[in-house]
Amino acid sequence: MKRYFLPTLTAAALLTACAPTAKTPTATTAPTAAPEPATQPAAPRWDERAETFLKAYSAEYQRLYTQATEAEWRSNTRIVPGDTSNAGATARANERMAAFTGSAANIKELRELLDHKDQLTELQVKQLQTALYNAANSPQTIADVVKRRIKAEAAQTEKLYGFDYKYAGKSVTTNDLDELLRKEKNPLKRQQIWEASKAIGPTLKDGLLNLRDLRNQTVQALGYPDYFTYQASDYGLSREEMLTLVRKLNDELRPLYRELHTYARYELAKKYGQKQVPDYLPASWLPNRWGQDWSAMVDVKGLDLNPVLAKKGAEWQVKQAERFYQSLGFPALPPVFYEKSSLYPLPKGVAYKKNNHASAWHMDLNQDVRSLMSVEGNTEWYETTHHELGHIYYYLTYTNPDVPVLLRGGANRAYHEAMGSLMGLAATQKPFLAGLGLVDAKSKTDQTQTLLKEALNYATFIPFASGVMSEWENSFYADKLPADQLNAKWWELAKKYQGIVPPTTRGEQYLDPATKTHINDDPAQYYDYALSYVILFQLHDHISKNILKQDPHATNYYGSKEVGAFLADIMRPGASKDWRTVLKEKTGEDLSARAMVEYFQPLMAYLKEQNKGRKYTM
Repeated sequence: MKRYFLPTLTAAALLTACAPTAKTPTATTAPTAAPEPATQPAAPRWDERAETFLKAYSAEYQRLYTQATEAEWRSNTRIVPGDTSNAGATARANERMAAFTGSAANIKELRELLDHKDQLTELQVKQLQTALYNAANSPQTIADVVKRRIKAEAAQTEKLYGFDYKYAGKSVTTNDLDELLRKEKNPLKRQQIWEASKAIGPTLKDGLLNLRDLRNQTVQALGYPDYFTYQASDYGLSREEMLTLVRKLNDELRPLYRELHTYARYELAKKYGQKQVPDYLPASWLPNRWGQDWSAMVDVKGLDLNPVLAKKGAEWQVKQAERFYQSLGFPALPPVFYEKSSLYPLPKGVAYKKNNHASAWHMDLNQDVRSLMSVEGNTEWYETTHHELGHIYYYLTYTNPDVPVLLRGGANRAYHEAMGSLMGLAATQKPFLAGLGLVDAKSKTDQTQTLLKEALNYATFIPFASGVMSEWENSFYADKLPADQLNAKWWELAKKYQGIVPPTTRGEQYLDPATKTHINDDPAQYYDYALSYVILFQLHDHISKNILKQDPHATNYYGSKEVGAFLADIMRPGASKDWRTVLKEKTGEDLSARAMVEYFQPLMAYLKEQNKGRKYTM
């Protein structure tokens, strides 16, 4: 879920504490008096000055953040075609935030305080660096550019979530299209469904090109060369270091992905009745609009949850996810979660739309937490509810007196996703499901097929997230990818990293990357998700082997207070501790795909056996 580090107001003049004024020493005329020692002007206490500044800054930041997030919430939950009032209100709230965090006076004071960081506490330095990072997203030295960017972002969101998708002459939702891609077996119909899902692209092109320029100009005002570099800097990494890291992850997982790619080409050709096995996977063959998750290819006998979940219904899934976290020792969700969240699909016939993309929201950096979902009774939403509540419990755990408002975030952005995905994985393992009575503990399930299904979810995602998405956005922002090469670059990367090609020629009249929501409204940080999967397997490896003493492929976290305490220890400090330190302290190793590769190692022998005599093209 995107977190709104938005900028604004100029209370910084107020926030600047003056150094004490020294009095001029006066000489006495009495001959018997000893001369007074000369006094030096008292040096400013930089830690006190920082504390005064941060107290006032944080209060105003929290107030404006809450207003901006409320406005964003309305823009995402009530989209009325032709009505721009929500977009206007969102833009104004974000402008106020921008005017404060990016104010010239605040930037000046932040820089001055950081010039004396050797005299400040570590916690003060972290807060000031965060505030300066936020300022770079909306520096008021170029207030007009910031204002135009905010307005353009609000307009792009309206277009993105207000689009009327059409298939076979009828209006359909993205949920409908996803369901059709999971089930349809006719290749021609699949192509039509896939093309329907891409129809939104051209409507977003002008807006995205405009946003590219405005985002780059915004961060350049504080010395970042481009927006991609700015986003990577939040990890304490340069653009080159981030790209090196994500390329390394792709390389580490490449042998497994190559086997999965070969397996999928042959199995899907068989499924769709095609005699000729293509060298590269047509994008329309895969059960996901971007080819990022292929798990619907496999149904594990004894583990098909859809019939039982359909009976239990959507509301049960949300409540059950909450019960899971409570079983680990986390508290019940605050009442506001159920009062104000938007958890289910809109009723038929309402005159407005909402964003159907699942997200978790920390509305006020305090106890107002909400989720935006469209939960239905199926396996995908079962996993998603556990994932989104992972974010919610992360918010609630680092909202504590030891974590200042400015540091109420994940240890890094990937940690937030890792927590959600970890719980999604835990909640789908057989012993866990059997414990809930969702599957029969005695039923025979094929461990290899279970592992294959998981690999087709987690392992196929890495080349998309850290390959296609990250490389395309790097080219787009840092290399100023020309407007007449946007789609060509996307498909060049999809072929290189995913081994996927479009089912028909996709010229520059299309804009297929823009059909991915994050390209528009959560830009230049999709590697967060790839890194999160790597962290998730490192955490799961540690939990299963060292805490539960269970096989990583067959765990049951449910009811383990020790697992809950381990996770809460990671969550509690928020962003007040360095993410690398947290990972090393908790798992004993640095960021690495080792645990993920090891987890899927038992699958490699099976895939190699299946792929004997088959042609490898990756």
